[in-house]
Amino acid sequence: MSPNPVLGSVSRQEIDEIVSNKNICTYFLETVRRNPTAISIRSRTLDETTGDQVWVETSWQELRDQVSAIAGGLARAGIGPGDRVVMMMRNIPKFHALDLAVLFLGATPISIYNSSSPDQIAYLAAHCNAKFAIVEGAPFLDRFLKARPLISSLEGLAVLDHTLADPGNSVIPFGEIEQGDPIDLDRAAEKVAPDVLATVIYTSGTTGPPKGVMLSHYTICWTVDSMSRLFGEDIVGKKIVSYLPMAHIAERMISHYQHVILGPLVVDCPDLAELPGYLGQVKPQLFLGVPRVWEKIYALIQSVVGTDPDKKSQFDQAIELGRKCSLAREDGRDLPADLVEVWNKLDGEVFRPIREMAGLDKVECALSGAAPIPREIFDFFRIIGLPLSEVYGLSECCGPLTWERFKVRSGTVGRALPGTRVELLDDGEVICQGGHVFPGYLNDPEKTREMLDDQGWLHTGDIGTIDSDGYLRIIDRKKELIITAGGKNISPANIEASLKSFPLIGQVCAIGDGRPFVSALLVLDPDVAMAWANQHGLTGATLESLSKDPAILAQVQTYVDESNKAFNSAEQVKKFVILPNEWMADSEELTPTMKLKRRGIHERYAREIESIYSG
Repeated sequence: MSPNPVLGSVSRQEIDEIVSNKNICTYFLETVRRNPTAISIRSRTLDETTGDQVWVETSWQELRDQVSAIAGGLARAGIGPGDRVVMMMRNIPKFHALDLAVLFLGATPISIYNSSSPDQIAYLAAHCNAKFAIVEGAPFLDRFLKARPLISSLEGLAVLDHTLADPGNSVIPFGEIEQGDPIDLDRAAEKVAPDVLATVIYTSGTTGPPKGVMLSHYTICWTVDSMSRLFGEDIVGKKIVSYLPMAHIAERMISHYQHVILGPLVVDCPDLAELPGYLGQVKPQLFLGVPRVWEKIYALIQSVVGTDPDKKSQFDQAIELGRKCSLAREDGRDLPADLVEVWNKLDGEVFRPIREMAGLDKVECALSGAAPIPREIFDFFRIIGLPLSEVYGLSECCGPLTWERFKVRSGTVGRALPGTRVELLDDGEVICQGGHVFPGYLNDPEKTREMLDDQGWLHTGDIGTIDSDGYLRIIDRKKELIITAGGKNISPANIEASLKSFPLIGQVCAIGDGRPFVSALLVLDPDVAMAWANQHGLTGATLESLSKDPAILAQVQTYVDESNKAFNSAEQVKKFVILPNEWMADSEELTPTMKLKRRGIHERYAREIESIYSG
C-alpha cells in the first residue's frame, strides 16, 4: 500500500456515534422543526391565467405535510417495508416529497434516467423487483407502458399528469395518492432502521449492463455528516440549483440528501438547457457542475470576450495578473499586501462582471465532480475569483471520497473526507475505507466481490498518486489506460483534458489502444465555433461545414501542436478527425452526466478511426 495514506481528520467512530441511531427521515423532521416557515424548495411554473412563468415556493412545513399525505396514499396502495418504488421525473418539487414519503414507509425509492428506453426501463425495474412506479408525464409514461409487460413484479403505475390517467390501462392519477390520509411521520421514522435500503443508484453502463449500487440510510447519513464538516459553516438557507438527473449520485446527494438533512434552499431546474437562465435569476451560493458544464461556461466567456481583439488582449493581461494573485492565495493563504490592490482593481473592473454575466457572482462554494476537469479550465475559474474545488468519488461511496474546500491545490482532488481512509495499491489503484462505502451491488455478489475485499476496502478502479500532505491526484481509470502497439501505457483523460482547455474544442476522445500512435476524435464547441465563423466572415456556416473548413482545421492543428508540448512523444496526438455533430448528454457518446461512453464512441465511429490509421 501507499507510503502516504490519506486519513480523514476525525475517526469513523466519531461520526458513527452521531448517525448510528438516525435515518434520513429523522434528520428531515429535525430540519422541519428548526425551520418550519423557511423556504425549502423554489420552482418555476406556468401561470395559466397570464401565460407567464412564475416562481412557486414550498416551506419546510408544507413539504412535511405533502410527505405525510403521500406516504398515507402509498400505504393505502400497498407500499410497505422492503418494497421498491421506481420513479421517472425531472428535477421538480414533487420528487423530494415523493422520495421522502417512500422512505418513511421503510420502502426504497429508485430513480430511472429519464432518457431510458423501454428495454432499459424493463431491465432496471425488473432487476430491483419494483412493486410500484410513478412517472411524470407523457414521454415517460409511453415508454413505461411498453416496458410494463416485462416487469412481473409491478403492481401499480401512477402518473403525475392527471390528464394521462387511464383506468382501463391501470394507470392511476397521482392525485389519488397525494390525497391519502396523512400518517404520523414521527412514529413512522422510528421504525426505519439505519441499515434499511434508502436507494439503489444504477451505474450509467459505460462498460456493460448497469449495476445497482445499494445505499442504506446509514451510509447516506454518514456521508452527509462527513461532508458537512468540510463546508466549514452552516449551509441552512443557502441556494442550490438542482439540474442533473436524480438517478445520479452527485445530484441526489447534493440537492436531495444534503437538502433534507442540512437545510439549504433548493431551486429545481427541470431542463439542463435552461441552466444558464436559472443561474442568472437564482444566483446560487452553492453550485456543483460536471466538467462539461464548466467547459460550456468557460467557452461562453471566451467567446464573449473574444469578440473585440483589444478587449481580448486586455482580458488576457488581466488573467496573467490574476494568475499571480491566485498562486499567492494557494493553500488558503491570505493575499500578500502588494497584491491586494492589484486584485481589488482586477476584480472590480474585469472579473466580477464576468462572474455576474455567468450568474456565478454570489457563489460561495463551487464544486466540479463526476469526471476530471481540464486543469486549465479549473485554474481559469480560480483566477477570476470563483471558489472552485474538485470533489472525487463514485456511487459506491455515496459520491464523495476526497475533497478540500479551502486549501485547494490545482490538479488534485483534495484529501480524504473526515472519517475515511484512502490508500494506493502497488499498481497505484485508489482504495478506501469508511462509513460511506456501499454494502454491495443489488443481486450481484460476484461484482460486489470485485469491488469490496474481505477487509472492507473499496477498490475504485482509478489510478492515482498521493503527495506528502495527503492530496490525491487521479491519473485515469485503470481499465481505460491506453496501451499502444509499442507497449506504452498512456492516460487518455490527460490528453483529452489538455485539448478541451482550448475553447474551440468541445469534446475529445483519445484513441490508441493497440495502435501504433495516439489519435483523437474531436467535436467543436458549437457556440464558440459559430462565434469564430462570424469573426472570420463565414456566414451561414454550420457545425458540419466548419468541421471540414481548412481554416478551422488549421486552427485546431495549432491547438493540438500546443497541447502536444506537455506530453512525451508516445503520448502526443499524431492525427485527429473533427466530427460534424455535437455530442449530447445521454446519447451513444455521453452518459447523462456527460462522461465519455468509450465503447459507444469506438463502435459508432469505427470507420473514422480506421481512416486515421489506414491513411
